[in-house]
Amino acid sequence: MLTEERYKYIIEQLKQQPTVSVQDLVMKLNHSESTIRRDLTTLEEQDVLVRIHGGARRKRQPVDEPTMDEKTVKFIHEKERISQLAASLINDFDVIYLDAGTTTYAMIPHLKGKNITVVTNGVPHAALLTDYNIETILLGGKIKQRTKAIIGSIAEQQLDKVNFNKAFMGMNGVDGNKGYTTPDIEEAAIKAKAIEQSDQAYVLVDTSKVNDISFSKVASIEECTIITNHLYDEQEDIKEHTIVMEA
Repeated sequence: MLTEERYKYIIEQLKQQPTVSVQDLVMKLNHSESTIRRDLTTLEEQDVLVRIHGGARRKRQPVDEPTMDEKTVKFIHEKERISQLAASLINDFDVIYLDAGTTTYAMIPHLKGKNITVVTNGVPHAALLTDYNIETILLGGKIKQRTKAIIGSIAEQQLDKVNFNKAFMGMNGVDGNKGYTTPDIEEAAIKAKAIEQSDQAYVLVDTSKVNDISFSKVASIEECTIITNHLYDEQEDIKEHTIVMEA
């Protein structure tokens, strides 16, 4: 296979999945490990991908954030499994924080019948929680149009006055070195404060977010437990940094 054909194959693989491993490419392309590593290095120099331990991950734009409607139709089955596992961790009389996001939104039907109090910055979340007769507190502040999340100093000040047994967070990127990241600085501040005010914080992400990095840091990797659907072999090293629960 010619060099350009290998490049094209690698790029196509990264369009279909978040990461590729050197060993998998060696088998699929029938080339030596040194050749594949050189290919990945060249593509990284061309700003096509990012090298990681044992392979590479796709390149993401730092402020490329889809709307909530766009996110809802992606990884539906994975989010359902993650949300079920997350909801099973909640006990009666817990006070929890439910972050804005589609995976945390998917938790809400699984909270039906639980005697809990939920604080959220997600406008759609608050509406659905009240439909299920769950005691709900919606933070005040500015509504971010793309994600329907409430952000800003007012919401941050409110969070500073409350405490949670558990927080369930959405996130755009999870990386062993860079920690938890999201595109928006103001939204990152709200997420960071909610984690700080919680006895235990969980980050709910499908596998496409693992080994990914977004613009603004929220917290260090060890500050939260990760709940995801599955880890690829080249993503397993995240377990060296924090607890990972696979649904």
